Amino acid sequence: MIRTIIFDLGGVFIDWNPQYLYRKIFSNEEEMTYFLENICTPDWNEEQDGGRTIQEATDYLLAKHPEHADNIRVYYERWSEMLGGVIAGTVAIFKELKEKNKYNFYALTNWSAETYPIAQEKYDFLGWFDGVVVSGTEKDRKPFASFYQTLLNRYQVNPSEAIFIDDNQRNVHAAESLGIKSIPFTSPEALRQELNELNIL
Repeated sequence: MIRTIIFDLGGVFIDWNPQYLYRKIFSNEEEMTYFLENICTPDWNEEQDGGRTIQEATDYLLAKHPEHADNIRVYYERWSEMLGGVIAGTVAIFKELKEKNKYNFYALTNWSAETYPIAQEKYDFLGWFDGVVVSGTEKDRKPFASFYQTLLNRYQVNPSEAIFIDDNQRNVHAAESLGIKSIPFTSPEALRQELNELNIL
């Protein structure tokens, strides 16, 4: 029996994309793509998710790419402009599930400890969870098993009684390797269908 539903946040509930900011800065799409693939890269961003401070991250890139100093600095100076808003269909599903009063809800998110509070202030539904485990706070992140284990241990969750929902296949596989049934998120509509088929929604 499923008792616990664990959600990822970015890409499932919250539309976050650095391109939303950098399209305002670069007039050329190719230059923007080069910058985000080679300077402020996803791997660099994941280090902040794992606990590196924004100051350390910025200083590291400024030393490595001084010619891009202004564009590096705005990554966090204007970080909130990367937030595209909520994925309303997922929030609606969450609300329906909450109203059933049958499950415990947790979020397991790769997120900088310094930027997560910005999202907390912006999105009320983040207060609906019974607990949120933020990678930057724990200095650990998906897909490492230890990060999932932190949530399982903290909230006494039995993996066989939980479902995990994430838009990153790598993170889904990691959860499944711990015995947590997982749903790869592609859209609210597909998620609703999956949850209906499992008699959860």
